[in-house]
Formats: sequence, structure tokens, C-alpha cells
Amino acid sequence: MIETGLIGKVVVVTGGAAGIGLATARRFAEENCRISVWDRNAPPPDLAADFQQTDVSETASVAAATAAVLALWGRIDILINNAGILRDAQLARVKDGAVTATMSDEMFDAVIDVNLRGVFVCTRAVVPAMIAAKSGVILNASSVVGLYGNFGQTNYVASKAGVIGMTKTWSRELGKYGIRVNAVTPGFIATEMVKAMPEKVLQSMRDHTPLGRMGETSDIANAYVWLASDAASFVHGAVIPVDGGIVVGT
Repeated sequence: MIETGLIGKVVVVTGGAAGIGLATARRFAEENCRISVWDRNAPPPDLAADFQQTDVSETASVAAATAAVLALWGRIDILINNAGILRDAQLARVKDGAVTATMSDEMFDAVIDVNLRGVFVCTRAVVPAMIAAKSGVILNASSVVGLYGNFGQTNYVASKAGVIGMTKTWSRELGKYGIRVNAVTPGFIATEMVKAMPEKVLQSMRDHTPLGRMGETSDIANAYVWLASDAASFVHGAVIPVDGGIVVGT
């Protein structure tokens, strides 16, 4: 049996109040970690976690959350940059040869602020404590669409492709301090939001996935736990697909 080395670790999960983030927080709690959820909304009361009401795109908000966790536990061992939003629209919608709508500045900026700037702001805030400790793990949520694009998601794809670029850059910069940095690229995951979509859409997602099913939030959470554990101690700068083979099937 491989020891995970996770007992007692301090884990920050951004966007940890729901969906993949909540599943991730619960999974690390099962490993007897100390959890801090950074989100605009509080997680369910049954999750034994510290909660910091945080806007990940705002430097002051993230600085306050970081200081609070360090005051509480004295260190941050693992950062899961999970927080993300969607504001989907075509770059230019055309009807009868005329452009009838475009993706607005507000839609583009909102997604970039949370999904890309948020990863930068949170990592920048946490890294000094990890450098001082000469150890740490940073895990970033990208997406398969960051690898191959997706219709109607210029902003989301740009943010997730950017996360991959930052992951590779930080792996070069931070490895010498004992800090491992990796990214996960989920495919179609059956979050509550996704499961509320029409059955026709859900079946299309299944049909496009070679394993013939959608992923569960636990699939992503388990990947994060493995990447954070001692079992993955030589995995660094990697982009790990957890997608049921959808990139292969594309």
C-alpha cells in the first residue's frame, strides 16, 4: 500500500462550495487533510472546512484569505485552483448574412478574470509560504477545450489554454523550491449544472466520449488527490486528461 503523505496537509480549494470543487474538498477531507474553501458562497455545513469568502480575481480578497489560513494553520501545502465560470456566446452570430450578435467585452472579461486571472492571483499569494517551506503542490483546473477549442467559448477556451501555459511556466520557475505544479483537463463531467441540461445534449456528450459515459465529480477529485500525494512525487509540469478519452476521440 502506497502512503499518500496527505494526513494533516493544509489544502485550499477555490470554488469549493459546489460541483467539482466541493467533491474535491470532501475527497481531501477523507485523507484527513485540513481544508479551506475559498468561494463567494459557503460550502454545505456538513463539510468540516474553514471558509473564506473570496473573490479569486481580487488581489486584496485573496491576500486576506491567504493571511487567514496562515494565521489558522501556519502553512498552505496544497492549492487547488478550481474556481471557474462560463459566459458562452459565439464571437459573431450571423443570420441571413448579417452579424446579429457578438461576444461582449463584459462576457469575455468576466471569464478571464475568474478563470485565468484568478489562478494567477491565488497562486501568487500562496507561493511565498510554499517557497519558505521548500515544498508545496499547485493543481490547476484547465479543460479539454483548452486543448482543442470549442464552439461558442472563445473566452472560456482562452482562459483554460492560458492555465496550461501558466502551469508549464510555473513548473519551470518553482520546481527548484520543491513545489510541484500540474494541471488537470476534465472532459464532460456530470455536475448538478450539467445534469440539468436537456437529455439530448447529455446523450451527445456521452456519444462523444469513447468510454461511453460522462465523468463524475469524484473522477476529478481522485485525480487531484493522486497528483497531490507522494505517489505522484515526480509528476511535475504535466497536463493530465481526465476525460474518458474524448481528446483521443476528437
